[in-house]
Amino acid sequence: MAAFFVPRFGRMCTQGTQMKTTKVAIREFREKLADYLESGTPLAITRHGETVGFYIPAQLHDRAARIRALRAAAKQLDDLILSWNTSEEELMSDYKRLRKQSRQQKRHAE
Repeated sequence: MAAFFVPRFGRMCTQGTQMKTTKVAIREFREKLADYLESGTPLAITRHGETVGFYIPAQLHDRAARIRALRAAAKQLDDLILSWNTSEEELMSDYKRLRKQSRQQKRHAE
């Protein structure tokens, strides 16, 4: 998503539409970073009242939807593992063995 600041109007614009920003001091932004990342709100970050940067979320997050999607993916993975007549432990063992072989091959190639 392309975004730019229009100083004359004091607003962020994205693809021709205006997006209202919330001003927040840089110290507050640092202290509450996790909250701001989850909120999905565009921010104008200020230092001594002057705008020094912007935080523009890449996309709005719906936590409940992400959890549902992860659970559905986990169920699909469990079904797939079951259809292969194997276990997670066997898959992890194979993965670790193949990873070790790959690392050894890279060392010998250098």
